[in-house]
Amino acid sequence: MQVQLTEQQQAIAEAVAQVCDRFDDEYWSEREREKSFPFEFHRAMADAGWLGITMPESLGGAGLGVTEAAIMMHEVTRSSGGYSAASTIHLNLFGPHAVIVFGTDEQKERMLKPLIAGDDRACFGVTEPDAGLDTTSIKTFATRVDGGYRVSGRKMWTSSGQVANKILLLTRTTPREECRKPTDGMTLFYTDLDKSQIEVRRIDKMGRNAVDSNAVFIDDYFIPEADRIGEEGKGFQYILHSLNPERILVGIEAVGLGRGALARASAYARDRKVFGRPIGANQGIQHPLAENWAYLESAYWMIMRAAWLYDAGLPCGAEANAGKFLGGRAAFDACTRAVMTHGGMGYASEYQVERLFRESILLRIAPITEQLILSFIGEKVLDLPKSY
Repeated sequence: MQVQLTEQQQAIAEAVAQVCDRFDDEYWSEREREKSFPFEFHRAMADAGWLGITMPESLGGAGLGVTEAAIMMHEVTRSSGGYSAASTIHLNLFGPHAVIVFGTDEQKERMLKPLIAGDDRACFGVTEPDAGLDTTSIKTFATRVDGGYRVSGRKMWTSSGQVANKILLLTRTTPREECRKPTDGMTLFYTDLDKSQIEVRRIDKMGRNAVDSNAVFIDDYFIPEADRIGEEGKGFQYILHSLNPERILVGIEAVGLGRGALARASAYARDRKVFGRPIGANQGIQHPLAENWAYLESAYWMIMRAAWLYDAGLPCGAEANAGKFLGGRAAFDACTRAVMTHGGMGYASEYQVERLFRESILLRIAPITEQLILSFIGEKVLDLPKSY
């Protein structure tokens, strides 16, 4: 068993880091202050070919696996951009998976090529105010009409909706109470996000302000049948194909964020002198940072194992969920410790760690909470009774 990156994978990490290094602390601080989307970073990643890393080669992508995508996203979040940088391109890696697997050839050509080129930007319309993580309880409804569907409903926490021109939208086409199973009767669309007909209202939030989050209001919006992905009523099954890759990518992004914060904390601890010696020489500073390293390292290899299992076509649900859990915790702890290591200066925007700290809490909440992950492991791995 060989537990290390291949030469190709190491080359991916180095090449992605080179792109990210062009966007420094000041660039990302300005995007955060102005709450402005990092268009320049998005374009640079597209021009370098990274937006299609998991897409088919026939469409202009690289045709690589989730493992390579994870390596890429680890470098993105370890850079100055942190989780804001990851969120700029995150959806490209897992969101369109349903189109790749279940879309027609015409849909793949029409929908995926502009995403790979960076000409389209898409958002993910699944979460709703009254449903949260209980996706089977969504109320956004698509009613069949001539040539397509009329859709009404509301979505919450839709990232990048202000700048997106496309939306991957999950709806109900059959009321839940009329379905044999709660997961039946949902239909998936990839369609235009026409803001002249759909209201996209920005949500003020704690961090990651370079990438907007939104409440989306849809009222009698027409979607052509050509924009439906796969069969009517099977949308939930389709999005399941992207859940494990999403867990893996969010987990590895958390590790990258934590490692970036840890690097800043370690550098500060080496340079900052108090009472005539570097504060990093004090075990009260040194040991917590070493502990952060250990937890981040263990999370990294759990996630990489999950990615390897996924790419090998093997079950990886437990590992993907555990990796996301461990990565989120380790990142939050490392970012918290980075602020504490800086002392009062950790509270200052100049040193960046307060920005990373504010981003890190999100990785313990989204896209799935720690409690649901533990319930999944309790039931599916430990064979305990269902708890919810």
